[in-house]
Amino acid sequence: MLDILVVAPHPDDAEIGMGGTILKLADEGFKVGILDLTNGEPTPTGDPKTRMKESLKAAGALNVKTRITLDLPNRYLTDTIEAREKVANVYRKLKPQALFIPYWHDAHPDHVAASQIADAARFYSKLTKTKLYGEPHYPTKIFYYFSTHLRLFVKPSFIVDTSKYQRQKLNAIKCYKSQFNKKRNNLMVFDRVNAVNNMYGLMLKREYGEIFFCKEEIGIEKFGGIIL
Repeated sequence: MLDILVVAPHPDDAEIGMGGTILKLADEGFKVGILDLTNGEPTPTGDPKTRMKESLKAAGALNVKTRITLDLPNRYLTDTIEAREKVANVYRKLKPQALFIPYWHDAHPDHVAASQIADAARFYSKLTKTKLYGEPHYPTKIFYYFSTHLRLFVKPSFIVDTSKYQRQKLNAIKCYKSQFNKKRNNLMVFDRVNAVNNMYGLMLKREYGEIFFCKEEIGIEKFGGIIL
């Protein structure tokens, strides 16, 4: 059983979007898992076996012990009943209390579909009289993390101070050597991630931060967690 499950369209999206927060949550004693809907392949310089090794290494760098990869199709990810049921089966098996899923607006169709699938699977997960795995389960809350291909400046629901974990986050992303390398001429991704996290961190008067969204209201028990 998990406290938190992070759903990602591809291996590396969870790391880019909320690697610092995953590290922070694990450090605070929460049981965190990652569910990749696809294996992320094919890509120009990768292959399924290499990508799987990289994703497991990255999970270790994030102190995540549970990482599952589904067999949904990369590049052609679609919000279907079958996809919803596959994700709902994972929810029912791992029983997370909170879900972190991709922000719903993106240039990459897989990211949009992943958000829709993960959202709908939450409802499917609570169904009775169904062929789905095990007992019904309904994750209490959904939060949306930001790992988008669009150049957007958005107003989040909240920002997490991840200053302590930025270096570890970048190290986790660097595990994906088949995806970020000189051959693909995309090593600038590390500068971009650093810059974006720095920008949002400065809004808290901190060095780095990661942003999140919630469609429902957010309650707090103790005021002590608010950054002043």
